[in-house]
Amino acid sequence: MVLTHQSASAVGVVMAFQFAPQLLFLPWTGSAADHLDQRKLLIATQAAMGLLALALGLLTVTGVVQLWHVYVFAFLFGAAAAFDSPARQVFVSQLVGDKDLPNAVSLNAMSFNIGNLIGPAVAGLLIAAVGEGWAFLLNGGSFLAVLSSLLLLRMGEIHPVARARRTRGSFVEGLRYVARRRDLVAILVMLFLIGTFGLNFPIFISTMAVREFHADARGFGVLSSALAAGTFCGALISMRRSHPTPTTMLWSAGLVGVGFTLASVAPTYWSFAAALVVVGVAYLVFFVASNALMQLSTEPAMRGRVMALRVGVALGGTPIGAPMVGWVADHFGPRWALGVGAASGFAAALVGGYALLRRANGSRPH
Repeated sequence: MVLTHQSASAVGVVMAFQFAPQLLFLPWTGSAADHLDQRKLLIATQAAMGLLALALGLLTVTGVVQLWHVYVFAFLFGAAAAFDSPARQVFVSQLVGDKDLPNAVSLNAMSFNIGNLIGPAVAGLLIAAVGEGWAFLLNGGSFLAVLSSLLLLRMGEIHPVARARRTRGSFVEGLRYVARRRDLVAILVMLFLIGTFGLNFPIFISTMAVREFHADARGFGVLSSALAAGTFCGALISMRRSHPTPTTMLWSAGLVGVGFTLASVAPTYWSFAAALVVVGVAYLVFFVASNALMQLSTEPAMRGRVMALRVGVALGGTPIGAPMVGWVADHFGPRWALGVGAASGFAAALVGGYALLRRANGSRPH
């Protein structure tokens, strides 16, 4: 809807409303994941997101939807997602034992990120086939599958984990825990850079598709499919690296910069699609590695707050970055906006390289 009929700035505003709750509700989302029953919390958040999608679909099908409706629904959906994400990631540790946790964390991160990137591809094709409203309604109906799987879980086989004690200032306690860990701080800075200025695929793809290559919703869907194909390749790479290292984050961040650079100078529609494959590979490897490294190196009782901080930093910067990237696309062109994404990848790689260098110097005997 907004992607093809409004300006890049409007797309940026929608993304800002969608991801702002990641930061606004950060003091509560991690604590909820650490203290509440994660399965019940996930049932509530998934049901809320499904109902919101259905409501927006009904407004669109009946022809009464307006842009401000999209802003409101984006914010409400983002609020539900803000509570859903850390709980979902931490819930993985209850589904598997400690032995299989590294692979489970990687698979969970891969499935989530692939879904986020395949979704726009499928949506673009659905919009071209049946229209925007029906695409929203089908999306809302898809949440029934998630709710069914949560309700059918055999709770007797769940692996119990230590829960954090409910105390005042638990969010501040989580911040202090992260502040004492230089490795976690470096990962968060890298996530902020790429999440704020590089995680703007709806803007990048829609503006290039419409303005540079004069494509319709179907063309947008094909480009999104190219990005999704890259994430699938990234998933295969990540599955071979069940224990990612900081070096994994370093080279994948650099590859994000390379992929965006290639996309910014792509002369044709299909060369741009090929560059998106590179971006997809790098993006998925980077975010899976950050998820696994942060979760597996964190105490179980602190995991919810740490993962909420990770999501808040990675996605919460979007209200800053998306309008800026949209403004650049509107005033200087979509290729310059892709240049912003490239700079974010290279900057994150520099941060990762500096962190590795300090770690190497600190481990040398004096």
